[in-house]
Amino acid sequence: EIGVRLVGSEMCIRDRYMAKLVSQVYAEALFGLGVENGLLDTLLEELNGMCEILGKNPQFVTLLGHPELDQKEKTAVFDRVFDGKISKELNGFCHLLLEKGRFGELFAIREDYERRCLAYHKIGVVYVTSAEELSDTQKENIRQKLLATTDFVSLQIHYQVDAALIGGLKIQIGDRVVDSSIQNRLKRMKDSLMRVSLS
Repeated sequence: EIGVRLVGSEMCIRDRYMAKLVSQVYAEALFGLGVENGLLDTLLEELNGMCEILGKNPQFVTLLGHPELDQKEKTAVFDRVFDGKISKELNGFCHLLLEKGRFGELFAIREDYERRCLAYHKIGVVYVTSAEELSDTQKENIRQKLLATTDFVSLQIHYQVDAALIGGLKIQIGDRVVDSSIQNRLKRMKDSLMRVSLS
């Protein structure tokens, strides 16, 4: 039974990984289209609007993925809602997703496309966690230090409070994490002491 669960978990992880790769491939293609036609920000704005509408109407996404609807019917249903409301570039891209049976990936594609746009404009997305609420002065100091030590020209900083950190900060930019919290220092000290005890 445990073996079956493990195999099932591995398949789920593999499927999620493959889905991520698929969304990245499509996002990269749309990004290239946006750069080529000078529509990067326009396409992002349209994607955000579409995903907002679709998020409120999940049954519409389910309908467009229904196996009993053929390609022409799906395209006709899509066009009844979005034709004339989005650019011909995004319209053609969505038709391609429908043709390939990938329209359900649109939300993941939007996320990856946005990351590419931010990177293109050298805008960093930063998550700062502190043990207590930071003052405006402290936040501005953090912003200035990050701008001085990165290649970003501007930052989107998201602040959150986690009392478990005890003190210090945890800063995440993409896959990079700088953890100067007291909680992390105590953990490193504990790990060090454990290694000494075991040796």
